[in-house]
Amino acid sequence: MERVFTTLPEMARVIAVANQKGGVGKTTTVHSLGASLSRYGVRVLLVDLDPQACLTYSLGLDPETLRASLHDVIAKRVHADSAITRVGELSILPASIDLAAAEVQLMSRTGREYALARAIDPVLGDYDIVLIDCPPSLGILTINGLTAADSVLIPLQCETLSHRGVGQLLETIADVRAFTQPDLAVLGLVATMFDARTRHGREVLADVQIRYGLRVFEPSVPRSVRFAEAPAAGRSIIDHAPSSVGAAAYNEIAHTIAVEAGILTPAPDHSDAPDHSDARGVTQI
Repeated sequence: MERVFTTLPEMARVIAVANQKGGVGKTTTVHSLGASLSRYGVRVLLVDLDPQACLTYSLGLDPETLRASLHDVIAKRVHADSAITRVGELSILPASIDLAAAEVQLMSRTGREYALARAIDPVLGDYDIVLIDCPPSLGILTINGLTAADSVLIPLQCETLSHRGVGQLLETIADVRAFTQPDLAVLGLVATMFDARTRHGREVLADVQIRYGLRVFEPSVPRSVRFAEAPAAGRSIIDHAPSSVGAAAYNEIAHTIAVEAGILTPAPDHSDAPDHSDARGVTQI
């Protein structure tokens, strides 16, 4: 692993992970990137904005027995710091099915698009990066996630239906820029469940790049049964199968995002210096 040192921004960078099509790897991407970043010493907050609470479950929490959830925060029953739960090196603002009711309640609230941004604002100084797992829709919860974010990361399963969803999401992002968050940036795409052996997958990925002019983070994340196994153990792919190709892909993408955000800075290259470490990587003095 490349040696890095951490810089501490005054306020967290907030990234919404969004795609209104379900099953494209949003939750896996949020959990994997969060776990990878935490290994670099980055202070990470995950926000589960999906009433299905898959991210909450993936971290080993039971959504039905939470003392407080994101719904309670949005409903102004508790402050965000009272609902945040620590799981290993990660912090999560968890979700429950009650969050579905919040979508209805927000419709009658003035400034409803800013509910999430206002809810997490008091805790942003405690973290370096916040990753928001948006629901598979373009409703008010997703609008809240985009409005609260500095930038958007789009997981893309390289299939035709997922391809169509990118265009619709970009239209929603344009609306958010026009009305609620003019500085919202699109970081790019993460190709998930990618099979380079199929021509269709390669063609869809190439077409999205050309059609929308979006960056695609390298490497693509391959399809693997390890991703299905990890949530059952309440772990990310980074912890469940750290030597897998999928874990390596997310590690590289996480490092790229953090360096470009100014959260991690590569140390000077000392590749020409003599190696004084033993087989365990311990430096001999």
